[in-house]
Amino acid sequence: MAGGSEEDPFTKPIGRLSVFFYGVGHMLNDITASCWFTYLLLFLTQIGLSPRDAAIVMLSGQVADGFATIFAGELIDRFGHFKIWHAAGSILVAISFSSVFGGCLPCSILHNDSLTLETFSYSMFAAIFNIGWAATQVSHMAMVNCISLNSTSRVALTSCRNAFTMVANLGLYAIALVVFGVIKAGSKENTETQYRWIAYSSITIGCCFVVIFLMGTKEPRLRIDLRETSRARIPWVYWFRKLLYYQVAMVYLLTRLVLNVSQAYLAFFVIDDLQMDQSAKALVPAIIYICSFVVSVLLQEIPWNGKRLKAYYSAGGIIWIFCGAAILLLPRDISSFMYAISVFIGIANALMMVTAISMQSVLVGAEVGGCAFVCGSLSFLDKMSCGLALYVLQSHQSTSPRTQLNNNQQSVYLSVTRYGLGLVPALCSFVGVAVTFFMELEAAGSLSKPLLEPLLE
Repeated sequence: MAGGSEEDPFTKPIGRLSVFFYGVGHMLNDITASCWFTYLLLFLTQIGLSPRDAAIVMLSGQVADGFATIFAGELIDRFGHFKIWHAAGSILVAISFSSVFGGCLPCSILHNDSLTLETFSYSMFAAIFNIGWAATQVSHMAMVNCISLNSTSRVALTSCRNAFTMVANLGLYAIALVVFGVIKAGSKENTETQYRWIAYSSITIGCCFVVIFLMGTKEPRLRIDLRETSRARIPWVYWFRKLLYYQVAMVYLLTRLVLNVSQAYLAFFVIDDLQMDQSAKALVPAIIYICSFVVSVLLQEIPWNGKRLKAYYSAGGIIWIFCGAAILLLPRDISSFMYAISVFIGIANALMMVTAISMQSVLVGAEVGGCAFVCGSLSFLDKMSCGLALYVLQSHQSTSPRTQLNNNQQSVYLSVTRYGLGLVPALCSFVGVAVTFFMELEAAGSLSKPLLEPLLE
């Protein structure tokens, strides 16, 4: 009995309030990341940077994030102190993010408005922002398994975090909708003011939730004994010998490319190509996230197995292929049809992302001692590939001519933006579906029973 009572604090379910305190801890990361992918490239080009310079800023952040994710995970595993890492990362995020969207600080200090200095300044703060973002993300996600051994509590913690991820994204677009409606862009100063208000509002809201998290969440004391056979560290080469590792890595990478590249060019497309109202920069992404949230919640009620994972991923990929084709052919005359397309993009995003993440669980199976490497390595590939893809697309933004197609007196401009939002996600979806078709998920044996954990990211 003594041994059972000693384990009781870690095995019994934790309270709802503790779950809430943990769940709000990633709000700052989520709301700033949503602003980063949706508005960064648009903001930088609107204030005068060339598409190539804007791409350099984005790439510097993605590269820093990729490497920081690996190093942060290793250091946190070695030294612990989750809340210290979380607080330090949040401070870096708040300071650097305000500098990315708040104007060129070195330019003001040196009284020099050269584009080279602006590019260097934004790249430097973008890298710092992503380093802090990685430290906060890794420490927050790693805390789940150390807060409780109770599987129900772990599910509740993850589910709550995911719910507030959606809240953060919708909150960002609500802020943007108000700002774009109140402050009209017409000059560089007005544009900077718009995004400064969006950034400062996002940071203020996010930091409030960080304080709630730090005050309400106790530092986890649970330490997993890595000497146990089921939790022993697995050498990296073990994963490199498995065909499923490369298949899952390819599917996850392609899925992230679909989501991140399309998100980065969505605002460009509705404003530049379709010439919709400024409010569309917030309304269209909001519709996508609302639909993704609804579908993701519904997916949690389904008993999963390997065949269903492949089927639902393929369904999402096929929907994105049709959405990509519609975007490529959508003329300005019926630009309002973009709202309908957004509904299907949201559905496709949820289907692909939920199932792609679940495939990682199939790959890891019972080898939990290697889950950190699997997640870290796939995250590294995701960050690097997205950064490079956006850099290549943006580098051709100013040099690639617009091809005009006439279809029944309606003009369709095939710009780099339209390729980035329509063609690239459609091609990635096609390849992802093809790779998924050849997967043998049932062979992994981890989905012989319905999944117990929610699949929201």
